[in-house]
Amino acid sequence: MIGIVGGLGPYAGIDLLKKVYDNTIANSDQEHLNTVLVSMPSSINDRTEFLADKTIENPAVAIVEVLLLLEKIGVTFAGIPCNTAHSKEIFDVILTKLKEKKSMLNVLNMITETILFLNTNYPNIVRVGVLSTTGTYKSGIYSEPLKANGYKVILPTIEIQEELIHPAIYDSVFGIKTVSNPINPKAVKNLLQGVAFLKKNGAQAVILGCTEIPLAIPQKEIDGIVMIDATNVLARALINKYSPDKLKGL
Repeated sequence: MIGIVGGLGPYAGIDLLKKVYDNTIANSDQEHLNTVLVSMPSSINDRTEFLADKTIENPAVAIVEVLLLLEKIGVTFAGIPCNTAHSKEIFDVILTKLKEKKSMLNVLNMITETILFLNTNYPNIVRVGVLSTTGTYKSGIYSEPLKANGYKVILPTIEIQEELIHPAIYDSVFGIKTVSNPINPKAVKNLLQGVAFLKKNGAQAVILGCTEIPLAIPQKEIDGIVMIDATNVLARALINKYSPDKLKGL
């Protein structure tokens, strides 16, 4: 089975599950892939908060518990729909703890898969913008591997990041984590301002590097700029690993 670690935020897990179905070749209920979503938000600490001061328990601990539960149910390939959870401080601990438990679970790396998708499907793109949480922004979760793969990385200024992008995700009144369905128009406006800034500074594509952002920006392209939905990339990668003959074309 395909497994999904939910609860990071909860709608991101649902979105990944939906995108697994959306990208699967199936003509009946029975032709869809077996999937399991386990959402335990109350036990998984906030990833950005952990990266900011590391005074709370590493979210990796609770994520591993969910992954082991998924494996016990029968999952062979799993995805974690949270970009910030792929920081070295969290993801490396996840892999270490799984190894200690002698787990055979194959956990896909969302960041690696996104850069591979970009390289494979958009070989002419060299200037890539990233919208994300401040945790991802400051940790270089996308910036470092993108640069290592030869891309020029374009980010919002720290002022735009802290005044527009991060609040669009976390604000207690209009942020996507607070108001997920429907998305508050102010959150959308903030994010589109971020896209406009990245375009103005030369971005040919923008990675939507927080799993809440595609909920607000579902478009594949905005003003000639390609939107790379990391959640959709992860969904396609899970299908390709588990049952490649079931993966729809782009």
